[in-house]
Amino acid sequence: MLGAMSDFRLAHPWALLFLLVGAGYWVYQRRRGNTQRAALTYSDAARLSGLPTGWRVRFRAVPDILRGLAWVCLVIGLARPQGGDAREVLRGRGIDLVFALDISGSMAALDFEPVNRLEAAKAVIGEFLQGRTFDRVGVVAYARDAYSLVPLTLDYDVLRELLSRVRLVTELTDPTGSQTFFDGTNAGAGLAAAESMMRGSPTQSKVVVLLTDGANNAGLDPVLAAQAVNTLGITVYTIGMGKPGDVPFPDGAGGVILVESDLDELTLTAMADSAGGAYFRAEDSDGLRRVITQIDRLERSPVQRQTVVPWQDMAWVWVWAALILMLGERLLRVTIWNGAL
Repeated sequence: MLGAMSDFRLAHPWALLFLLVGAGYWVYQRRRGNTQRAALTYSDAARLSGLPTGWRVRFRAVPDILRGLAWVCLVIGLARPQGGDAREVLRGRGIDLVFALDISGSMAALDFEPVNRLEAAKAVIGEFLQGRTFDRVGVVAYARDAYSLVPLTLDYDVLRELLSRVRLVTELTDPTGSQTFFDGTNAGAGLAAAESMMRGSPTQSKVVVLLTDGANNAGLDPVLAAQAVNTLGITVYTIGMGKPGDVPFPDGAGGVILVESDLDELTLTAMADSAGGAYFRAEDSDGLRRVITQIDRLERSPVQRQTVVPWQDMAWVWVWAALILMLGERLLRVTIWNGAL
């Protein structure tokens, strides 16, 4: 794995050849100056050797130096220096993994103390993300309908933030305040949304982890959906959340009632078997963590991720420097060294 690092380059390095042109011109001017005849001739210049030298004579080369520096800056600007971060190349073994998360009203059951089933699932998925490096992870939420929440990404911080905002379908409302999201459990739609998210992925290992706590009661046949997903090279693992029998459930008025759990393990097992995966049951948060850990040991395929940061052009700095130097050189020639050189 290569991390990002600061880097520098020239977009047009051939432009530096103009430095040789400038150097050649300077040499030519020096030789030409040495061969020119003097405007006035003296029989003996020795008498002038003791005269004091003025500061304008001492620093008479300053305008020429400024002109030379301006030329250098212009050439560097033409070469277009650019700075930025080097390409970050990540090589390792990873999978494309989509969590299909049931957000139906029954996920409000309180048998995953001290939180409900949905919050427990979100917490365990968040813990799972902390150990990721090469896995692209996405999230689909479903009840009677399915919603693609987070596309496949390596940005686990953003994924955790968006995952924290997931709510039960019974708590979702549109901007007008009216509830427009329908309760129910449509695992087939969840699988279809996950497959759509993975479509076109070059990664060899593609996995859907479907979490639910209830029997499928709407939409697509979940077993047929699992078979269709598997034909596209996607493996499906199913997790049944909840304890058998009666479980505590909020009554909406601050109290708790007992509701019978309706987990359909036969269907979840058939879904996993049809898609080359396995079924797991999780009766509490620790059990859910153990299940996710088992799935984390899945076979991974070699992957390579690249992140390219656009180069930032710095040519304008050198062009401005050249302009300032040329203005300074011209100003000195028409003022301090006007007629003195």
